[in-house]
Amino acid sequence: TQDAHTKKKLKELVALAHSSLVKKIARSLARRSNDPVEDIVQVGSIGLLKAIDLFDPSQGTSFKTYATYLITGEIRHYLRDKVSAIRAPREIKELSYRVHKLTLELAEKLGEAPTNEEIARELQMPSEKIAEVRNLERRTTAISFDTSAFGESEDNFKFEDKIADTNYTELIARFENRLVLDEAIEKLDEESRTVINLSFFEELNQREISEKLGISQMQVSRKIKKALNKLFEIITEKGMSRYEL
Repeated sequence: TQDAHTKKKLKELVALAHSSLVKKIARSLARRSNDPVEDIVQVGSIGLLKAIDLFDPSQGTSFKTYATYLITGEIRHYLRDKVSAIRAPREIKELSYRVHKLTLELAEKLGEAPTNEEIARELQMPSEKIAEVRNLERRTTAISFDTSAFGESEDNFKFEDKIADTNYTELIARFENRLVLDEAIEKLDEESRTVINLSFFEELNQREISEKLGISQMQVSRKIKKALNKLFEIITEKGMSRYEL
């Protein structure tokens, strides 16, 4: 349906705007692992997708804070699972690896974290078995919040770190997409541009935005939704729809 398509595109837009947050956290935590940074970024992206799906602005937390929590938790869970898997039975280790690999593939394909049922269908086994593997992993690991993820400001995050291990094609594509996003935002009316900037770039929660603009949180919510819908319309207009956002 059109609504589902619009929701998917808006989710991709929010994910694009916060991709640098995933990379920043992934590079910080990758220092504790021998895994390639690209793999850890993929894992962190699952956390970002979960944050987009589960975020509740009425709780008074900014999206960036909430996303950082879930991205960090997803990566730390993955890194600790690898350690605990060494002590797990061979069957569980092998299945855990297959589940993790498929989770990344399906998340990229679906645009959201896959369910146990979706993974089970692909692996042709009972969903209860997938749940068992995941629950066992969770019992053997402690997911904790790594405050060090907040300790590195964007200013201290060197440009050299941003482009490390990134090929030129990927780098150029990333900047092209961001330029498209910036161009689209500039085409918004002043009110829509303001709420988009306050919500997604200044990372204010709806209560803070309502106080800043002197309107109710309900009005803020409606204005953000209206602005995102308009932003999607602009991006999908002829001449901009060729870009994958």
